[in-house]
Amino acid sequence: MLYRILFKKSILIFFDSFSSNVSKIQNEFSVMKNIVLFPIIAASLILSDCCKANNDSNQSNQKGGKMNYEINKPEDEWKKELTPEQYKILRQKGTEMAFTGALYKNHDKGTYVCAACGAVLFSSETKYESGSGWPSFYQPTKESAVNEEKDSTHGMVRTEVLCAKCGGHLGHVFSDGPKPTGLRYCINSASLKFQKE
Repeated sequence: MLYRILFKKSILIFFDSFSSNVSKIQNEFSVMKNIVLFPIIAASLILSDCCKANNDSNQSNQKGGKMNYEINKPEDEWKKELTPEQYKILRQKGTEMAFTGALYKNHDKGTYVCAACGAVLFSSETKYESGSGWPSFYQPTKESAVNEEKDSTHGMVRTEVLCAKCGGHLGHVFSDGPKPTGLRYCINSASLKFQKE
């Protein structure tokens, strides 16, 4: 009988000390977790802001060099000059819905210029029907009219096309176009203005 009483008391003492130890361990773990995780979270937030600011202000080409644009304006000036759709596409790298752009079905002869700065970009002579839903060209008016940059957004790797004069986002270039270049410059209508011949 004494044995049973001692056994029960020893079990109770063991579980009391065990539960208090578990509680201490949980508290210590919680403190350690906060000590370890807080700097990691803070550093990642700071780095993500720095990377975004660096990407916005120092766009780089595929060779890793800094792109210096002839036209550099603060974003608030671009917002005043562009329509909301143009701003979203040209400055925030947006994309208009396929088959909705004003210049998608345009077959007039003329020149396509940057909607932000007026730089000559494409000619109606190189425009073709790609079936993609966006104005498509097999080459720019001259190679130096556009810059190309690797784009890894949306879970895919593409080549972004930018206006060489102001850095405005135009669209993307793909290697499924017609001869003579085999390229398809898939460009947002809102990034362009058309100047009829």
